[in-house]
Amino acid sequence: MISAVAGTFDVLHDGHVQLIRRAFEVGDSVVVGITSDEMASSTRRDIVPLYLRQKALEQFLSSMGKPWRVAVIDDMYGPADVMDPVDVLVVSEETVENGRKVNEYRRSRGVKPLELSVVPLVMAEDGSKISAGAILEGRYSRDGTSAAKDIAVGSLNHVKVEAVRTVMERIFGNVRITAVDVSSEVPPQPFEEQTRQGAVNRAKNALGGHEMAVGIEAGVFEKEDGLYDFQYCAVLDRDGRLTVGTGSGFMYPPEVAGYVRGGMTVGDAVKKVFGSTDIGKKQGAVGLLSGGLLDRKSLTEQSVTAAMIPRLNDSYVARDRDRFRLRLPYGRIEDKGPR
Repeated sequence: MISAVAGTFDVLHDGHVQLIRRAFEVGDSVVVGITSDEMASSTRRDIVPLYLRQKALEQFLSSMGKPWRVAVIDDMYGPADVMDPVDVLVVSEETVENGRKVNEYRRSRGVKPLELSVVPLVMAEDGSKISAGAILEGRYSRDGTSAAKDIAVGSLNHVKVEAVRTVMERIFGNVRITAVDVSSEVPPQPFEEQTRQGAVNRAKNALGGHEMAVGIEAGVFEKEDGLYDFQYCAVLDRDGRLTVGTGSGFMYPPEVAGYVRGGMTVGDAVKKVFGSTDIGKKQGAVGLLSGGLLDRKSLTEQSVTAAMIPRLNDSYVARDRDRFRLRLPYGRIEDKGPR
């Protein structure tokens, strides 16, 4: 028995989880359709890029314990070679009609109709159905509750926003993440100390009434053997505490470095040398140069984690150095030092 389920999966939330779990309950193997960027953008003004959505989806599916595959779909019917063998389609109460249309299409092609397995809508705390759009707006967390750590990110870049979400959920559990369009107050291509300052400025300008704000800025640094990229993250809370961290650096090819030294941004220089576009919103220059071994989101997670380290360990502020508390993820605290 093969089951299938599909969605955009902008942010994988509790509603998606219920659909996916039903698919694994009724199927021996599962096909998960994820909408292409083209399909998703036809009905939405702003979407999380496919590579981010698919990466998060596959990480979740890997824990389900049955065979699965992800198929990128450009319409509600999905690729015929993938969907024709499917026996059961899992839908929500809201998408039953789409399931019926899929069956009409299958009948017209002489393919057996699908059994439709209907999953009730999962509701948010405010009484509406859980929606990825509301989560992206920072109205509530993945499970639909507003009682969560309220964190602003000083950027509309989905790579930065989702990196912050990933790290902060590991630390705090439920979080509400709000993307705020702010100025870094540094040049479009930061050099050296402008990078740290840009991250700090983004955090300050995004904080507003939020509990915490995160600013992220990538810049270039001259080293002994070439021009390197380092990413800074600044975390500012409403009490005024600022902590800063960096991710690991990597060196740019000489030709790219030459263009950047001549006044180009990294994005423009990479486009000129490699013909790649929108690297900041996709895998990043590091993804292109590493052949996908490391992408911009993973690199950004490093800098966010580094900036949070002083907040997880009281030894950074404790006067009694023989005793401190290590703040483990989800609020657990472990005592260290002699008793």
